[in-house]
Amino acid sequence: MQTDAQAVEPELHSRPGQSQAIIDPPGPPANLLGFLSFLVFGSPRDLTRIYMDLAREYGDVVRMRAGAWQFYFVSHPDYVQHVLQGNNHNYGRQSAFNEVVKQVFGNGLITSEGEVWRRRRRLAQPAFHRRQIENFATTMVDETTAMLERWARVQRADKPFDVMAEMQDLATMIVGRALFSTDLSATDTDEMRQWSRITLEYLSRCTRRPLSLPLWVPTPANRRLQKAVRLSDERVFSIIRKRRKKTALNTDGPEDLLGMLLAARDEETGEGLNDQELRDEVTTFIGAGNETTAVTLAWAWYLLSKHPEAGRKLHAELDAVLGGHTPSAADLPQLPYTRMIIEETMRLYPAAWAIGRGIVADDVIGRFKIQKGGMMIVSPYVTHRRSDIWDNPEGFEPERFTPERVAERPRYAYFPFGGGPRQCIGNTFALMEAQLVLATVGQKYRLNLVPGCTVEPDPIFTLRPNRPVMMTLQPR
Repeated sequence: MQTDAQAVEPELHSRPGQSQAIIDPPGPPANLLGFLSFLVFGSPRDLTRIYMDLAREYGDVVRMRAGAWQFYFVSHPDYVQHVLQGNNHNYGRQSAFNEVVKQVFGNGLITSEGEVWRRRRRLAQPAFHRRQIENFATTMVDETTAMLERWARVQRADKPFDVMAEMQDLATMIVGRALFSTDLSATDTDEMRQWSRITLEYLSRCTRRPLSLPLWVPTPANRRLQKAVRLSDERVFSIIRKRRKKTALNTDGPEDLLGMLLAARDEETGEGLNDQELRDEVTTFIGAGNETTAVTLAWAWYLLSKHPEAGRKLHAELDAVLGGHTPSAADLPQLPYTRMIIEETMRLYPAAWAIGRGIVADDVIGRFKIQKGGMMIVSPYVTHRRSDIWDNPEGFEPERFTPERVAERPRYAYFPFGGGPRQCIGNTFALMEAQLVLATVGQKYRLNLVPGCTVEPDPIFTLRPNRPVMMTLQPR
């Protein structure tokens, strides 16, 4: 069995002037199901362990075969960079699983390819410029403050609560205000949380079972998903139609993301987004905007409770910099430890824990041949735990993310938002939101895990906690 150190021996890298034989990557034995047997018959929570074991046993490039299917898995930062950036045109979205995702999110930024994707990116990019994103900081803090007012009643009653559910409700409220300038009711957030859960469970099932029945077959799971998508579409299309009507009447709309997307025009064609295209992008932003940030914040509170010294450092920084005043985007550069907590949380528990790409043409990675038509997988969860890159990789150490230590690591040793041209367009929004929530809540409370509450990652598409994260509030 190879160790992590053996997995990155120089012989795996092509060196100038040196001829190496190009060979198939190592991997588990092939049979009718092969690698898929792990996915089909194993527990969903085994997925992260399976990928960790594959990297440890077979090295930086692994081939998994299942009948006619071929899967490749790379974990070395140089090879991740090759897939996501250096040769990204060879690793696209085209795959059977991407077609499943399209049934939920449509042909938006996360699912589209080629010229369609380039046009969407050009139109959406200005709305996600840092200066535009900073305009939403007040919204993020206001919604967090409103949540704290509700928490005051919980604290007086000394009742434990599920911090994952609270963070998802908060993220939903924030994305509703930022996208639509709409205050979502408790019913709205409950419905959106249920829609998110149904969607994630469906996508997770399809990830693990490539031979799942298509969506048009009326299974109970398919019917649940179709109903969730239909209800979501009704709400989103209604909001779009109302906003278009206001625009047609020359009524100035709010400066939210929907307004920016409605006003966006392709610099090459002068065309904007039609209603279906807007629906696809808005649905994508709702799904990504509430789920990934909520997951990150839930894990952050969990880790701070398990590591009280980090909590004390956080509170000391907040007291010294903010002195009790409400944080703003302008304060964030003076809160480096707050940011490092979020970054270390995303190292240990990246919401998008695995990324799949279809292989367009034959390629060579290191000295291993990669055959077209297969699926390439990279996993932030695994690369973020390589012991040849990270000291004490399972430990929670926010200081890893000082500028000096970041500069010492390979670029793709850490990629919680993906990388290359298709890096998550909302990364700045998500990171700012997480920092502001942590700072706003951290000034007022410590969050303590209920004794006996054991939580593990549950990789159902995103890396959620596997059960409610029950916590209590301790006023500061």
